Amino acid sequence: MVRIALDPTPYHHDAGLLDFPDITARLGYEHFQLTPHADFSPFFRYPKADDALVAALKKRVQDAGVTIPAILPVQRISWPDEPQREAAVRNFRRVIQLAVELEIPVINTEFSGRPDRSEDSEAAFYRSMEELLPLVESEGLQLNIDPHPDDFVEDGPEAWRVLRGLNSRSVGFVYVASHTFHYGDRAETLLPELGERLGAVYAADTFDHRRSHGLRYISNPPGNAARIHQHLTIGDGDVDFETLFGLLRSTGYLDRDDALVVSNVFAEDENADEVSRHQLARLRELVA
Repeated sequence: MVRIALDPTPYHHDAGLLDFPDITARLGYEHFQLTPHADFSPFFRYPKADDALVAALKKRVQDAGVTIPAILPVQRISWPDEPQREAAVRNFRRVIQLAVELEIPVINTEFSGRPDRSEDSEAAFYRSMEELLPLVESEGLQLNIDPHPDDFVEDGPEAWRVLRGLNSRSVGFVYVASHTFHYGDRAETLLPELGERLGAVYAADTFDHRRSHGLRYISNPPGNAARIHQHLTIGDGDVDFETLFGLLRSTGYLDRDDALVVSNVFAEDENADEVSRHQLARLRELVA
């Protein structure tokens, strides 16, 4: 049974961390992914949750009748400069501990390196994994990683090679639909190759920045290194979701008990309730 989870990021500005379980249930979802939040695990900073907050969150989750199937930390585990990398590893260790305490079996994250220092960032990633992967494996967790735009590796197949090099069944790939075109738009070959190592799918739409001979977007100064993408409502961009979910079906992902699809639209905060409900209905159609 595919689990469809809400990414509550659009509610971070107007609701507290402990409100997310009730928001999730109110919108009709049964699950939500715990994303970077100032009160729990901020971007690039040490987690701020203590035992009391963890206990309160567990109770609110139970009372709302929902679950947290995955947590998303973003730490500079592939940063090419050592002080930032060391801090990221320390922060990530605490995230792992929090995941265990909350009984969250999956950690989804990003490489968080630098494209202008790709070789140094890849080396930093493997150094970090030497420290973190034994802990992930000993705790029985699953770690899935997304090659995010503006990371040291953005291409989908190349990112899979980096992850495959870890030689661990505890490591998988996060396929983010709104990163499709930065991945190289090769879902038809990438997803079958990932097979059982596809760990999560994020569902939001985006425009193909490569169209119009690279002039789909105009950013100044010309030739700058900006990576532009969106997290739009399904149907508002260029991602072929019918083909994507057909591939997820043919490769067996939608038949897996641990299949996770996360709705993560970030472009419609002002209409978050309406968009979240629409996403849930559309995802149920695509899964069915």
